[in-house]
Amino acid sequence: MSMAARNFGIVCGILPTGEMNAITDVPGVRVGHHTIRDGDVNTGVTAILPHGGNLFRKKVLAASEVVNGFGKSAGLVQLDEIGTIETPILLTNTLSVGTCVTALVREAIAANPDIGRTTSTVNAVVGECNDGPLNDIQALAVTEEHVRLALADAHEGDVAEGNVGAGTGMTCFGFKGGIGTSSRRLALDGQDFHLGVLVLSNFGRVGDLVLPDGRRPDPRARNEAEKGSIMVVLATDVPMEHRQLKRVTRRCGAGIARLGAFWGHGSGDIAIGFTTGVTIDHDDSKDFFPMTALNEDRIDMLFRAATEATQEAILNSLCAAEAFRGRGGTKRASLADWLRQQG
Repeated sequence: MSMAARNFGIVCGILPTGEMNAITDVPGVRVGHHTIRDGDVNTGVTAILPHGGNLFRKKVLAASEVVNGFGKSAGLVQLDEIGTIETPILLTNTLSVGTCVTALVREAIAANPDIGRTTSTVNAVVGECNDGPLNDIQALAVTEEHVRLALADAHEGDVAEGNVGAGTGMTCFGFKGGIGTSSRRLALDGQDFHLGVLVLSNFGRVGDLVLPDGRRPDPRARNEAEKGSIMVVLATDVPMEHRQLKRVTRRCGAGIARLGAFWGHGSGDIAIGFTTGVTIDHDDSKDFFPMTALNEDRIDMLFRAATEATQEAILNSLCAAEAFRGRGGTKRASLADWLRQQG
């Protein structure tokens, strides 16, 4: 079992977590990974599925927030214009976005032969971070088969964190970064709802990390630009309209900032949010469809949940990631090791 921030007494915020403290606390959400480690190649693919059915046929409401746009993600323009997710969300390294898009298109066509013929084309959504310091990114090692393996691995329940999938070669605040997740439980109209976050952490200047208790691991000041990235995927089952979901997704940036990041010029900081509480039937022929939306006076609870879950997911990525030796012998220390040394 991987380590989490709470194993070291580090707690973010005041809201209760879901049962697993993971994005998969949102009912139906699935996560899968495929990890590639072969000599100087240290990379992979992570897949997030809003539900286990046909996403093209049963879309979910979605939005994105570009905090800083030094990134090469695919599908965000249509996602924000139309407001739906219709493929799994894939995370990978920067130069493998095209391969992942092609793989998602092939999977969608296989399940929906009418795509591009008698119905619309499909908008594949892929996010990325640059794992070049620890991975031979020029090897273009990720293949469509690796994407299929990540999709096949997608499941509900526990989520592997740290040096797995897309997180295999990532760096965060000078420590080993990677995949992390967290969730918050919300009570609305007498029912339990959840908001969960999964991050691919690869950002932050060495020495800038600030823990919730004020400690600053590796506080040595170094004149290094922040030029990493972070992808945040937010999931919830709270019904919202697109505008509300975009507002909630924007608050993931607050969770990033709480840890000491300032969204540097060379950092791609992007969040994608979706709610399973609003689904859109691709084949619905009616002129209108009924929709439930959140009372705006309750939205602060979701703002807090997005902020807290993002902050904790990043810390979980750092605590779960083990010390790593990558391309050309480049090393990254583990935050968990640093915390153990502090007693």
